[in-house]
Amino acid sequence: MEINWFTVIAQVINFFILVWLLKRFLYKPILNAIDERERKIAAQLKAAEATKAEAEKEQEVFEQKNLSFDQKKEKLMAEAVAAATEARQELLEQARAEAEKLAAKLATAATAQQHNEQKAYQQKIQQAVFAIVRRTLADLAAVGLEEQLTKAFIKRLKTQKEEELKLLKAAFTGSSAPLLVRSAIALPEKQQQALKQSIDEVLTADTALTFEVAPALIGGIELSTHEYKLAWSISEYLRAFEETIFLPDNAKPVSSESKKQHA
Repeated sequence: MEINWFTVIAQVINFFILVWLLKRFLYKPILNAIDERERKIAAQLKAAEATKAEAEKEQEVFEQKNLSFDQKKEKLMAEAVAAATEARQELLEQARAEAEKLAAKLATAATAQQHNEQKAYQQKIQQAVFAIVRRTLADLAAVGLEEQLTKAFIKRLKTQKEEELKLLKAAFTGSSAPLLVRSAIALPEKQQQALKQSIDEVLTADTALTFEVAPALIGGIELSTHEYKLAWSISEYLRAFEETIFLPDNAKPVSSESKKQHA
């Protein structure tokens, strides 16, 4: 078989021409397109990674902000609860103080009212006792109440114990001021002179007396200096009488026949 070299060489030349044409117009554009596509994909992947990193960063910032917000919220809530508790406590204390003040005012008002009622009742008793004593003395002895009070006090003065008499003399000699004689009712001149004479006899001295009316004594006479007091009155009997009326049956009223105080 004879080889046609012309045909072979032509085919070889055609093959190289075909290869060149394919490389020139087919493979190279395809490779360029592939390279371009790869570059685009790489750029997109890079952009996606950057976006992902940015998103992760933003998410981290967002989580930190949420954490900070939660902490601030908890702190504000705690402060609000503490403030509410403190305000509630203050309101309770204020309400308690107001209640105590009101209770004190009510107690003071009740005490004052009771005191006024007792004082009014005492005055009524005093007036009634004075009226009864006056009528009784006028009917039985034909003497005045002032004279009887003076006689009773003089008797009390002259029947002092030795110790009481020493105290009275010591108080009189230790004071240059006149002795004060207080009585529930005004004493006439006659009774004043009788009192002075008796006091002079007891103290063995010429005494200076100052007379004063004190209705609170309730039918009595009181002799006092700045350090000593000697008194006789029916106020103690009235007080025992009032206690007998107002105190329960199992309570014992206190009474006395005379009153002496030492400063």
